[in-house]
Amino acid sequence: MKTVIIDGYTTNPGDLSWDVYSRFGEYIVYDRTETTPNDELIIERIKDADAIVLNKNEITRDMMIRCPKLKFICEAATGYNNIDVKAAEELGIAVTNVPAYSTDAVAQHTIALLLELTNHVGIHNQAVKDGEWFEAPDFCFTKKPLTLLAGKSIGIIGYGAIGKKVAAVCIALGMTLNTYSSDPKSTLESDFISLHCPLNDDTLGFVNKKLINKMKDGVIILNSARGGLINEDDMSAAIKSGKVAAYATDVLSIEPPEKNNPLIGLENFILTPHIAWIPRETRQLLIDICVANQESFLAGGTLNRVSPL
Repeated sequence: MKTVIIDGYTTNPGDLSWDVYSRFGEYIVYDRTETTPNDELIIERIKDADAIVLNKNEITRDMMIRCPKLKFICEAATGYNNIDVKAAEELGIAVTNVPAYSTDAVAQHTIALLLELTNHVGIHNQAVKDGEWFEAPDFCFTKKPLTLLAGKSIGIIGYGAIGKKVAAVCIALGMTLNTYSSDPKSTLESDFISLHCPLNDDTLGFVNKKLINKMKDGVIILNSARGGLINEDDMSAAIKSGKVAAYATDVLSIEPPEKNNPLIGLENFILTPHIAWIPRETRQLLIDICVANQESFLAGGTLNRVSPL
């Protein structure tokens, strides 16, 4: 069985091993596969593959038809909207994904964003490096006010595995919990709101001017889910007006960002480059589950199968 890993670099930039795929036979790893006219490059690379593993590249009906040996596709991520699943089902190609592998990592990153907004560790560390503590008249100084989380409220939109993990940490810090699925009104009136819902037709641009206007003045919003949940023009306006006191996110609607993104450069906006999922331990687990999916397929099983069910 020949396996082709199409865009392996983000999963494994060199600190892990792909050699586990040798158990299936021949395997080839491409760090990246650029989009070309008529998708000729990706088709050239997968035309004689029995199985492919991918993260962000798109796999269309036309690609599947032009690669008649293809029997198995593994999405090395949880979301698989980059694969034409309906076409795969019609063509008898199994599609799997990797659910819940990054729960702990994404929850941890969400809390990191939360604490950066309340304790401003980065700003104060830089101030010390710039020599400001040497000149301080007192034994301490602050560049921005610090906020105590105990007694504050956290609203969770998307109360799945990651949302529950974030909620548990916030409760341990003394915060009160509101969940959108149980009480939308109280959730939108929370001091902090954290997004953990999937991106689909119903949630695209979900956080827009209308929803923000229902929130508490000075709300702080966290997003470790998907950039497309946010109407970024509306969010930019809300930050500038002070309606949103701060927005911290690991994701944008377009990645890498366009230079005219309305959020980048704003004060009270924190952005990390889609790294919540990326600890080495999490990426190793991702590879392990991808391999398990393929082993299951070869044995006639349906581990993490999304199509055909």
